[in-house]
Amino acid sequence: MRTMKIGKSGIEASVVGIGAWAIGGDSQWGPSDESESIRTIHRARELGVTLLDTAPAYGLGHSEDVVGKALVGRRSDYVLSTKCGLRWDVKEGSLMMERDGVRIMRNTRPERLAEEIEMSLRRLKTDYIDIYIVHWQALPDFPCPIADTMGFLTDLKKQGKIRAIGAANLNREQFIEYTAVGQLDLIQEKYSMLDRVAEDTFFDLCDQHGVTFQAYSPLERGTLTGKITVDTKVNLTTAKSKVKWFQPENLPKIAALAEKWAPLCRKYDCSMTQLVIGWTAAQGNGHNVNALCGARKLDQIEENAKGGDVVLDAVDIAAMRLDAEAIA
Repeated sequence: MRTMKIGKSGIEASVVGIGAWAIGGDSQWGPSDESESIRTIHRARELGVTLLDTAPAYGLGHSEDVVGKALVGRRSDYVLSTKCGLRWDVKEGSLMMERDGVRIMRNTRPERLAEEIEMSLRRLKTDYIDIYIVHWQALPDFPCPIADTMGFLTDLKKQGKIRAIGAANLNREQFIEYTAVGQLDLIQEKYSMLDRVAEDTFFDLCDQHGVTFQAYSPLERGTLTGKITVDTKVNLTTAKSKVKWFQPENLPKIAALAEKWAPLCRKYDCSMTQLVIGWTAAQGNGHNVNALCGARKLDQIEENAKGGDVVLDAVDIAAMRLDAEAIA
């Protein structure tokens, strides 16, 4: 597995990370087998995947609990990432959503983050987090200056509770605010070859400031795995129902991509999943894009991990982009 630097933090991590959203097993993804999830996390490390990403909001703490169990006796084997800024146990904040009988609120104020970090450390059974990411940014109806949030996170670094600071789901202006008041090492944004909005927003800033761009949902929640045909009956969990490519009118477009890229899969001796992961990791300047792929089953991580070793020729990278642009 190839590795990469995470921003200016000095942290070295695998170019492919394992995302533990579905491991939370909430209503967005459906039930998850805890034992298999733990085996999947352990198998990831055997395959060279060191970056492990979770969040308190995934399963309302359950994903962190499962990850914590998987880390017992193995903490130093992983670059652990978790998040902050979403609470379901407090009433103050901006409403993010109502799910599983609770109201999830955005709250990035330092006094609440001070509570969150301790809860995450307990669930994860560790005394430090490698990359601590602000999950969603504050909204005008419950504001918090980024300088205040960043100041608190910088203090956590000084205390040794976190090693690097990240931010997710932000806009260009917020990125600039973060970098103006502290060291931002990673941003995590929705990005795939079928959804490239983040390119124009962030790629130049990441280059300029030495920030790693971490792409979540690069496989469009399973759409770009090569397993979709025009006759595929998709189990549309809440998470998948938000992806337009699972809609019946779009399935032929996805199936056509798989057929067109079959020669490339033969050329690189890889699956379509691995081809897409390799393409994603090659974006930006070719050394600062990390591909975060969800997995909660052994076959998923075994396929995803091999994508980190797929290095595509420039001509094929360009051709795949044109193919994706033709349907997106």
